[in-house]
Amino acid sequence: MPQAATVTASATPYAIEVEDLVSYYDSRRILDEVSLRVRPGEIMVVMGGSGSGKSTLLRHLLGLNRPAAGRVSLFGADISQASARELYQLRRRMGVSFQNGALFNSMTVEENVAFPLREHTRLDERTIRIMARMKLEVVNLAGFERLMPAQLSGGMIKRAALARALVMDPSLLFFDEPSAGLDPVVSADLDELILRLRDALRVTILVVTHELDSAFRIADRITVLDQGRILITGTVEEVRNSPSERVQNLLNRRSEEIDVDPEEYLRRLTD
Repeated sequence: MPQAATVTASATPYAIEVEDLVSYYDSRRILDEVSLRVRPGEIMVVMGGSGSGKSTLLRHLLGLNRPAAGRVSLFGADISQASARELYQLRRRMGVSFQNGALFNSMTVEENVAFPLREHTRLDERTIRIMARMKLEVVNLAGFERLMPAQLSGGMIKRAALARALVMDPSLLFFDEPSAGLDPVVSADLDELILRLRDALRVTILVVTHELDSAFRIADRITVLDQGRILITGTVEEVRNSPSERVQNLLNRRSEEIDVDPEEYLRRLTD
């Protein structure tokens, strides 16, 4: 089992707290005073169009990016102030399911799932093998442990990646575009699996996605990002019924007319 982080944590009812987060790539502001709170055992879905800042927000939550301003806290601990060792301990309590699966092509499915246990624990090989196969059972991949990633379908790769994310029994689980590239039936199956995991393990889940059907199916609450700002955070019904034109454009896939200032356009061309 993962050990508790040594970083000082404050008493908080939230698993994730983001306060006035500002982030830049070079001189371009990507996140503009973003604030977000996720309760333990909740499924929070972060949505937004391309370039809205979803992936950047996820990188901050994983401690991969440092804020230009603001604060990011997990389990009450400010990860932007954590040392490398403290951040390592916090990450042992997280699981990440990457968009493309990110499986090691030279390893079998079982070896991929067992990899975090071999890297971060001193368990014996028999125990590691049993734990890896238990997680493969959870994601309905029993019997496929000896296959290589190249032998798996897209949906099976996603589930194998999820088994690896679960193998350390995390308190917090991140999904990056879990339904991307999957057909509707496989996507629906994965959504149901995410819901079952939340209910069975009481794990807190944050999902970054642009798939509306999936978001509406699994979310307890939804946060909509647009141009680095949060337009709304609310329940599925609150988001569906939002009076914001930009939210409705996103939900209904309507394009927006962009007013172009001639002087600004000329400046961009000549600078």
